[in-house]
Amino acid sequence: MAEKDYSTATGSDTDQPVVDLQEDGRYVPTADPEKTADILPAEERDTTEQASAIRQKTPGSLTTDAQPGVSEGHRNVTNGIPDGGLQAWLQVLGAWVIMVETFGLVNTFGVYQTYYETQLLVGKRGGTATQIAWVGSLQAALLLICGVVGGPLYDAGYFRHLIAGGLFFVVFGLFMTSLCTAYWQIILAQGITMGIGMGLCFTPSNAVLSQYFHKKRPLVIGISSSGSPLAGIVFPILFSRLEPRIGFGWATRIIAFILLGLATVPIAFMRPRVAPVGKARRALFDQTAFKELPYVGMLVGSVFGFMCVFIPFFFLQLFGERRGIYNSDFSPFYLVTMMNVGSFFGRLLPNAMAVRYGSINLIVVCAGVSSILLFGWMGIASQSANAAVDSDGSSYLAGTVVFALLYGLFSGGIVSLIASVIIGLTKDLSRIGTRMGMSFFFTGIACLIGPPIAGSILGDGFSNERWLGTIGFGAACVFIATLGFSVTRWSLWRQDKTMIA
Repeated sequence: MAEKDYSTATGSDTDQPVVDLQEDGRYVPTADPEKTADILPAEERDTTEQASAIRQKTPGSLTTDAQPGVSEGHRNVTNGIPDGGLQAWLQVLGAWVIMVETFGLVNTFGVYQTYYETQLLVGKRGGTATQIAWVGSLQAALLLICGVVGGPLYDAGYFRHLIAGGLFFVVFGLFMTSLCTAYWQIILAQGITMGIGMGLCFTPSNAVLSQYFHKKRPLVIGISSSGSPLAGIVFPILFSRLEPRIGFGWATRIIAFILLGLATVPIAFMRPRVAPVGKARRALFDQTAFKELPYVGMLVGSVFGFMCVFIPFFFLQLFGERRGIYNSDFSPFYLVTMMNVGSFFGRLLPNAMAVRYGSINLIVVCAGVSSILLFGWMGIASQSANAAVDSDGSSYLAGTVVFALLYGLFSGGIVSLIASVIIGLTKDLSRIGTRMGMSFFFTGIACLIGPPIAGSILGDGFSNERWLGTIGFGAACVFIATLGFSVTRWSLWRQDKTMIA
């Protein structure tokens, strides 16, 4: 049967092609679908009308402006998104659990950092602040770096394999951590095993939400990410209460049993709504992304932001102990809890506002305010330099608690909005896993080096100059992140001055 030729418009006074022949044999319009619909066969015309129907600009998202020549994968994913329903909200619940078991444990590491430095590894190899910080940074780094593998595997259709395998490694690694007595054991169990498990399930759990929600996407990502600070509130208190009574091993195992029970939720209920177009090999990197200024600006912002955004979560408890910033009713470990309380609302409020004002606009604000707060922490450090000697550390407690709450609020916005920003910058949603994995790969490397650099600057935590250097390092990096996100917003404004991004 002869193949029809739709490469030019009949009766037109131009010979320029109005449709392109794709590799799969389909003709996709390269101009306004309404102008070419008459020359397409019926089945092609239906697809064109579907693509035209989704050409609605939604605040907080950039992905709905279907471009001429948009891929079939994008159409399949975008068409018919429910934006609600039982199955959709079960995905949010599953993603919430995965945030508990990934970033929730990263936010909990502050209590382990202090415990290792002051008890378990005292006088042992690997007991310095810098060496211990490598454990938490390695965990956070692998959480993000493994996205460069998990993203393409998600695009290729291996969602459930990634979720089940990742959660297994997280729970298994924490059980093994409970048996650790040496630094190298902690690196293997808590750093590498748990980090790889987190990385395998984190990226797919975020990416799958784009198949179920469109208009509400920033909000549901915020709701799901609220599991992280909630875990950061509960687990440090649980560990600090149980460890003196039943020991490090069983305190850690109880947390692991809780995670094991929670893991059944995403394994049972999470699944992609749309099957992939094919399970062909997917590239680990989408090189076209580096030609897009908005994506490059976002990447620079996320790299510098994630390099230092967790520094207070790692070191604020130690700061309180070294300066005596506590009283009989308020232990230093509650400072990390206060940060996670603020972060809980930071996951919800900015994302709820992003539905109306745009994810990129909100992440610029959150990053800018976070950098200002870090410079404010330098002021607290300067004023409390002799607090431990003068035994008046409790007089700085109120200011430190306010810093912890506010920093948790705005830094939580950075962490929770970044996934929505990446999705919003990706026109072809069939590549969302790859684009997200690429971004997380580079930010993971930043997470790997940031806290150890801060720990190296800090030393034993008794020198005020070293505290100022550590905090200044964090403040400078988050400020650069603000500039990067601002470049993204500026470049989008140049493309469309009316766009809510």
